[in-house]
Amino acid sequence: MGRHFLQIPGPTNVPDRVLRAIAQPTIDHRGPEFARLASELLERLKGVFQTAGPVVVYPSSGTGAWEAALVNTLSPGDKVVAFETGHFSTLWCEMAARLGLVVDLVPGDWRHGADPDALAERLTPDVAAVMVVHNETSTGVRSRVPEIRAALDRAGHPALLLVDTISSLGSMDHRHDEWGVDVTVGCSQKGLMLPPGIGFNAVSDKALAHRGRLPRSYWDWEPIIEANRRGFYPYTPPTNLLYGLREALIMLEEEGLPAVFARHDRHAEATRRAVRAWGLEVLCADEREHSSSLTAVLMPEGHDADAVRRLILERYDMSLGTGLGRLAGRVFRIGHLGHFNDLMLAGTLSGVEMGLAAAGVPIKEGGTRAALAYLEGGR
Repeated sequence: MGRHFLQIPGPTNVPDRVLRAIAQPTIDHRGPEFARLASELLERLKGVFQTAGPVVVYPSSGTGAWEAALVNTLSPGDKVVAFETGHFSTLWCEMAARLGLVVDLVPGDWRHGADPDALAERLTPDVAAVMVVHNETSTGVRSRVPEIRAALDRAGHPALLLVDTISSLGSMDHRHDEWGVDVTVGCSQKGLMLPPGIGFNAVSDKALAHRGRLPRSYWDWEPIIEANRRGFYPYTPPTNLLYGLREALIMLEEEGLPAVFARHDRHAEATRRAVRAWGLEVLCADEREHSSSLTAVLMPEGHDADAVRRLILERYDMSLGTGLGRLAGRVFRIGHLGHFNDLMLAGTLSGVEMGLAAAGVPIKEGGTRAALAYLEGGR
């Protein structure tokens, strides 16, 4: 009995008012009512990406938006520098290689973000783009995108900067224009509080001018941006998801982005305090790089994170994120992003604490209490 706690780092909980918006009757996507909806949405989206430029909207997953960022800007044989910060950065690199790009991968330990100093050493004249995951969903590690931009600027290098914000958009501060990002990749099912199904590319003038020769049709920006000028799309758009997107954007505007980011920061810090009070270790090893969307928790030697997750699901009806790739069985991930408040965090951490104890993991008592003490004093 009771509600299920969905505390994975996405898809996240969808607010009731967004669900109600999605449930509206479908309208003619070639008619004037849809044109008004699309024009409003495209303008509101600029605020979330913090850009004055166009935002391209696809009926797709974040993976589709990854591909769109690459095929619109690069040519076969182009060299890209990418950082191995976790499972999803690795998948994006694999996609780039399959598309015929030459990937110069900066290896990482999955506990640190992209290293600006390492980038400076790899900026040879043939580098066409730099790929960075702002917030690595598999590890809870944030890369310092402004410092990556600064490294490019110090070198005077013209490479495009492509940034994945799939698990940070709408949850953590990302400034597309101010940080000099050329393509920002996003999706709907995390900080934007929607079901999966919408992918985004925010695009700089430089990216629009740098048109590569990789094959593209569905993903091509040009016909989409052209149709968007009239409030339409060159394909059938996800009309009802767009209703929900409008409502989600209104919710973010009502709270105000600075307050949204501060709320996520508070919940992340409270979660880390709980983990440390239990005597466990947060995976992220650099205090400057903690994610505000999720926290990955390292298990003690001899204890299986998936067994703990399974027990928590069966006994307390709460879903936590699994360890991915090399972290399988070693970590579990607590999502604290999107439609989320103090009381939901308190319930989440209580369930984790009870589950760890029930699974026989050696922890100290009081982790949840440490988080609550921070929340009570941190307003």
